Amino acid sequence: MLANNITSTHPVTFLLMGIPGLEHLHIWISIPFCSAYTLAMLGNCTLLFIIRVDAALHEPMYLFLAMLAAIDLVLSSSTLPKMLALFWFRDQEINFHACLVQMFFLHSFAIMESAMLLAMAFDRYVAICKPLHYTTILTKPLIIKIGLAAVTRAVTLMTPLPFLLRRFHYCRGTVIAHCYCEHMAVVRLACGDTRFNNIYGIAVAMFIVVLDLLFVILSYVFILRAVLQLASQEARYKAFGTCVSHIGAILSTYTPVVISSVLHRVARRAAPHVHILFANFYLLFPPMVNPIIYGVKTKQIREWVLGLFLRKDVKGG
Repeated sequence: MLANNITSTHPVTFLLMGIPGLEHLHIWISIPFCSAYTLAMLGNCTLLFIIRVDAALHEPMYLFLAMLAAIDLVLSSSTLPKMLALFWFRDQEINFHACLVQMFFLHSFAIMESAMLLAMAFDRYVAICKPLHYTTILTKPLIIKIGLAAVTRAVTLMTPLPFLLRRFHYCRGTVIAHCYCEHMAVVRLACGDTRFNNIYGIAVAMFIVVLDLLFVILSYVFILRAVLQLASQEARYKAFGTCVSHIGAILSTYTPVVISSVLHRVARRAAPHVHILFANFYLLFPPMVNPIIYGVKTKQIREWVLGLFLRKDVKGG
């Protein structure tokens, strides 16, 4: 009823469809979604806590990791609670302005995550290629500036979108064929000339993914060259071993993006739920696995977590 209450420019509310064609499986689908969200919350909060309380972890690499964990928390929390309400209680309605806010946070923090992976690549480049200057180059003021630059870039690029969407009439209905308010899913409901929105959305996505990934690859070209110049094989393994966690985070973040992009172009006639499931996978997978990757591969964090559990066992005994 509310969904049909239209003002002069936009609907009061939208209706989120969820996963089209799989509505009867929403309860079952919610189980892995809820599990992934719980793991993401626990893992990233644990990382932030450990980095905060352990002074030995107040180094550039871990400060960037703390930023990544905070970004992952907001990224997953911007969509998952509403998504679970949709799956569990069929709470499909979302206020128009709340939809725009969700869209802004979703896309902004996805851009920040890409920027933070690039910053972490720069950190590994300095650590391996310029080890004697590591502490003088990556100072805390520079780290703060990098963090602010990541936020500024994301906010600057995404701020126009809500204002652009507010100017449209929505005569193509109010049902969003998605689990959350994704930019292009909202644009499809708008009437009028939406070419600028389409071009702007694609241009920003390509700019972020291509540019950031290009600089990440370039960093690793220099890193690989520096590693191969080391005298012993043991030194090479040790140096490159410090990059394994970051490479894992890159793969967990960009692989779903690339797969989803390829599917949109190669499998255009695929059922809608295939594309939506991959889009959800991008939101769920990186926040869930990044803490696990760094927890397993980073000695200081692994020892801290193991020590925490061992202390609990001793007290319990």
